[in-house]
Amino acid sequence: MIVFALALFLSPELFRQQCASCHGDDARGTAKGPGLVANPHIAAQSAEQLQSFLQHGNPGAGMPAFNDLPPADLTSLVNYLRSLTPATPSVGTAKLPKISWRAPQPGDWLTYNGNLSANRYSELQQITTANVANLKLQWIFPTHYFGLETTPLAADGVLYFTAPNQVFAIDALSGALLWTYSRPQTAGLTGDAKLGTNRGVALLNDKVFFVTDNAHLLALSRSNGDLLWEVPMAEERQEYGGTIAPLIVDDNVIVGVAGADEGIRGFVAAFKAGTGALVWRRWTIPLHGEKGAETWQGDEPLLGGGSTWLTGSFDPITGTLYWPTGNPFPDSDDRGRPGDNLYTDSILALDAKTGELKWHYQFTPHDLLDRDATEPPVLVDATYRGTLRHLLLHADRNGFFYVLDRTNGEILLAKPFLRRVDWANSIGPDGRPVVIDPNGCPSDAANWSSTAFSPFTHLYYFLALEECLGKPVGYPDQTGQRFLRAINIETGEIAWEVAQPGPARAKTWTGVLATAGGLVFYGKPNGGFDAVDQRTGETLWHFPTNVRMKAPPITFTVNGKQYVVVAGGPNLLCFAL
Repeated sequence: MIVFALALFLSPELFRQQCASCHGDDARGTAKGPGLVANPHIAAQSAEQLQSFLQHGNPGAGMPAFNDLPPADLTSLVNYLRSLTPATPSVGTAKLPKISWRAPQPGDWLTYNGNLSANRYSELQQITTANVANLKLQWIFPTHYFGLETTPLAADGVLYFTAPNQVFAIDALSGALLWTYSRPQTAGLTGDAKLGTNRGVALLNDKVFFVTDNAHLLALSRSNGDLLWEVPMAEERQEYGGTIAPLIVDDNVIVGVAGADEGIRGFVAAFKAGTGALVWRRWTIPLHGEKGAETWQGDEPLLGGGSTWLTGSFDPITGTLYWPTGNPFPDSDDRGRPGDNLYTDSILALDAKTGELKWHYQFTPHDLLDRDATEPPVLVDATYRGTLRHLLLHADRNGFFYVLDRTNGEILLAKPFLRRVDWANSIGPDGRPVVIDPNGCPSDAANWSSTAFSPFTHLYYFLALEECLGKPVGYPDQTGQRFLRAINIETGEIAWEVAQPGPARAKTWTGVLATAGGLVFYGKPNGGFDAVDQRTGETLWHFPTNVRMKAPPITFTVNGKQYVVVAGGPNLLCFAL
């Protein structure tokens, strides 16, 4: 009887019924699925993680969900899989070196955008316009998640990057796994958090900081991935999600939240890196009696939106943090929210030590079309119209390119970067848009993807979407096309552009990286990774990834050699000369 019960508990027959058509009767794999015997990915998972994976599947990789199986059958399958691969915590990594760290090095990529200014411009120049044609693939690191949006961090020869509720540390020279942290995805979430979107981690000394899908902030050991502490970012239960890469300022971890499309009260928060203790919280939606509440003339906006899901930027000279905010809620039904609805669709300039608001600028007052301002707030110091200025550059989802004086929020330039912008015809002297039709185009002219400014060309590079489904019909942009564009920051004029072939599919915003080698690297949304000349836009190198691109590239050095890394589909790809 005991033997019979054990056979049911492990149930190879259930495996044959449910899994053998892809993985083989002997579980050693077929053309449809990988082998599961002595599989290191299975060995690294707990029973709970395996059960969650079976329930949710991985449709992008052809793995169906088994959420209709009875719990007893799921348990049986999990135990059978674990019997095929005894758990060994160090499978495949025993001979790899232990991770150590030192002071930041010039060739490291240490924050989400490579530096605190959010300007994805690198001083590295080993790869140039003259030799980029010789760039070759060095290694590939595969994951089980098809839609990676992660930005890896590079430090001391190690890359740290993310997938849904997962953090990986891999050897930068070989792509070999050093350690991984993972937990099951959280049930009951909505939006991008439900999809598993995550854009990266932050590093400080011996810790790696990571935001889970349900908006918890985690500190992991940098040497082995062990969980050191965990805190919920929100104080109350709302539709909060987590997709953001944290930002380190001094010894604080700065984070934001997703969820405005479902209704939340957004905030930016700072937590102590050592303990996870809350330092300050800045709400993006004011309640009755607070400054800005007069811009919500209906009911109190307890769920007014104002997500903060894109990593901001920081000016260490003035101690100012710049953070973009998302749409009001409900975004298309405005009957209960007359007024401008501060501080949605805005840039917030905050005191990094206290979270106090220094100034704000709202790009789209009383938004009706989900025109999040969650596009990068890029900080540059440049000679602007003959005077050295401290600038903030921002290409907004509403179709206007902005140059602001970041010391006080003064608008220095606001000009459309699309051929068709008909919701507003200009930005007035007071900084407010001159609205023609609040439901007019565009609603998604730019998005969260990284942007860059080159101090040599004085051009600003980003991905733009020409799309308008309204009337009149017959425009070339009617069904949508993406462009890599270079903007002259003094005039707002398009210096050059590279049209992206194929339809403008949703959620294929990539990002750009500019380097002192005279190059702009970017992912082609419909498949490919390219390098173009910063001055002219001429394509100098192309790698056919053949997958939709959703992530921005980075560059770093190890032992004096420059590398470029980008996520494409489920894979991390590394290139060098």
